[in-house]
Amino acid sequence: MRDNFFAKKRMNTLLFCAFLLLVTLVAMIVTDYNVIKGFTSIPKAAEWAADNFYPNEKAMKRLPAIISSLSETILVSIAATAVAAVFAMLFAIAGSHTTGVGGVFSFVSRSIATLFRNIDVAAWSMILLISFGQNVLTGYFALFFGSFGFLTRAFMESIDEVSNSSVEALRSTGAGYFPIIFQSVIPASIPQLLSWVLFMVETNIRQATLIGILTGTGIGFLFSLYYKGLNYSSASLVVIVIILAIFAIESVSTYVRRAIL
Repeated sequence: MRDNFFAKKRMNTLLFCAFLLLVTLVAMIVTDYNVIKGFTSIPKAAEWAADNFYPNEKAMKRLPAIISSLSETILVSIAATAVAAVFAMLFAIAGSHTTGVGGVFSFVSRSIATLFRNIDVAAWSMILLISFGQNVLTGYFALFFGSFGFLTRAFMESIDEVSNSSVEALRSTGAGYFPIIFQSVIPASIPQLLSWVLFMVETNIRQATLIGILTGTGIGFLFSLYYKGLNYSSASLVVIVIILAIFAIESVSTYVRRAIL
């Protein structure tokens, strides 16, 4: 019987791989994608980048403006994440299986979190462009909505995983709802919650660069401006600054995680 189970599992795996290969072939035919041409063009692309995509002396003069735009992008990302974390905490407590009040409130909290989490930040940007136009506020709300949905779900799972036993212990002693929240749930969950917030900050800084292209703000707008203007030297400097900033923020985030976990 065990052999039949593994044989069936292998067969399902082979069928899935065959289906995936079929979908890939159909996609290549529909899009007229040439695999050989795609791979052979990589050396030419690398040669072009080596000849054109590097900062020169003229580009370095734009470094203060680039750093200023990068600072704006980072601050907007942090602000959107911080505010989203506060709202996510409230909805997570209301929707958690451990601390939720149950009934309609838990259902509404989980439904809202699922809705916001399943809409991509880029989609939020396009939706909000209709109402707010191209400005910082559009990028801020796009990051806020995306962060809110993700953090609400992550916070719910963290609360259910970490604080279940302690909540049951306090309930058995007759403790009220709010003492349980503030004396057990939040203190026990803080390390995990902070870890999720740090992860979201990193993610938002990366996404904010792409959102800036849509909203016409921040470091993403500068890259789009330089690239469309064929100013590849300045565009390459923007890319280098973004990469260095991401590495620096990730290093700080990793250090903080190690300190709190």
